[in-house]
Amino acid sequence: EEMGRGGDNRQEMRVCPLTKRRVDMHSFCNPSGFQRSPYLSARGNYANIFHGSTEEGYKAYHADKYDEDKNPNGIINFGTSENKLCFDLMSKRLTQNDMNLMEPSLLQYPDWKGHLFLREEVARFLTYYCKAPAPLKAENVIVLNGCGSLFSALATVLCDPGEAVLIATPFYDGITQSVFLYGNVKLVYVYLDSKITGTNTRPFQLTVEKLEKALQDARAEGVTVRALILLNPQNPLGDIYSLSELRDYLEFAKRHELHVIVDEIYMLSVFDESATFHSVLGMDRLPDPQRTHVMWGITKDFAVSGIRFGTLYTENQDVANAVASLCYFHGVCGTVQHKVAQLLKDRDWINQVYLRANHARLKAAHTYVTDELKTLGVPFLNRNAGFFVWIDFRKYLKTGTFEEELLLWKRFLDNKVLLSCGKAFECSEPGWFRIIFADKTHRLQLGMQRIRKVLEEREQEILAEEKEQPCQSDQDGKADSTDEVIFVSRHQEPTCASSSNLGDLIGLLQQQMRSSDWLQKNTAEQFA
Repeated sequence: EEMGRGGDNRQEMRVCPLTKRRVDMHSFCNPSGFQRSPYLSARGNYANIFHGSTEEGYKAYHADKYDEDKNPNGIINFGTSENKLCFDLMSKRLTQNDMNLMEPSLLQYPDWKGHLFLREEVARFLTYYCKAPAPLKAENVIVLNGCGSLFSALATVLCDPGEAVLIATPFYDGITQSVFLYGNVKLVYVYLDSKITGTNTRPFQLTVEKLEKALQDARAEGVTVRALILLNPQNPLGDIYSLSELRDYLEFAKRHELHVIVDEIYMLSVFDESATFHSVLGMDRLPDPQRTHVMWGITKDFAVSGIRFGTLYTENQDVANAVASLCYFHGVCGTVQHKVAQLLKDRDWINQVYLRANHARLKAAHTYVTDELKTLGVPFLNRNAGFFVWIDFRKYLKTGTFEEELLLWKRFLDNKVLLSCGKAFECSEPGWFRIIFADKTHRLQLGMQRIRKVLEEREQEILAEEKEQPCQSDQDGKADSTDEVIFVSRHQEPTCASSSNLGDLIGLLQQQMRSSDWLQKNTAEQFA
């Protein structure tokens, strides 16, 4: 579902930002260096561009894949969001006798929404794990071959060609492809940043004010926005929205008659007991149930990205029927539907065996990677959900540009480790990277060694450049602005070499204080 598209050329090849317009939105244009095929329609050419531009890193990885025995100098993939920690548990469970059924009904065309036995099991599963206040109904469940297909179907039935959907950045950018290729639906970006201000209590915080501004800017430009996409837990940030935040976002959407598509595909991948996930389906009252549509799939939570299964829950039967009409193109084969139903039904195994082991393994892997980052003095968002850490490599960019970010990404790849850079997620600030930590220990260790090597070399280069070009005094009036030169990884003025170490230390301590949950856990009430 999600490839290692960290260093792709999609910025140059297929997406043109409308920089002169007030609305932050990406439109699709003819890339200057791309040869149009005479054999394809305009849409076919766009599809061709997508295919060619999105997988540079992934292609390199498959051509030179790391193997402990056969190719120890190959590329380690920290770019694809897959859980590689539980193949042993899943392969054992999926090959047990109850999984192997071959009867006529499974070999015939199903109800296009999915076999009833599966939709009933999905409804029971979501009722339990989403803590729904009342039993969810099978008639509101639709089954497709993955959440990418669900995004495509929903965009197509909720929006007309040329209309748009609101989404906060950074976000998993496969959504761009999903909503555009079939439906010709575009995205309006709500840009988030890392600054801590009066209204931003955490980095990259989504607020209703930011949603309102992006929506009004889009409308002022004549763009029709039909829906809002929420990712919870959020990819790549790892944020989990509180109940009050969810209600605020849903109330905002209701005020503007926007549909809300909530992607909860990482809901069972919250690996620390200190964090609590709240599903939209667990809310006592939805502000606008006819415009609220929730997605989930087994790809992430059950570590089976090769099994294409996604499910939609919506109370709106018009939406359900419209999406179901597209299930003809995106169906799940009968034998897989049987296996998924058996899996979701086995509550004891899920709770007592799988989730316990999966959460423990995710937590251990996350701890290893974040401890390595702390040792390197690299700031990051310390979250407890998903398979990824959002890392701040801005101090390794001399000029703080996306071009330099891409060069750093390619440098990692040259040193045989694949990451995803912030531009791939439409991050507004150059220098942020996503690393996938849900991997075996020996690959994590070797991958982090390679990352350390690149960063240490880059640090030495920057120090050498600073010695050759020492900071000019303020009296000169010619010092580079902070917008152009970022020596450190926080939002502060560039410092001369003599004081940069102290500035780095202070900034790192501030970052660690912000990312710590000590204050939340140790309130005045608890001390009293």
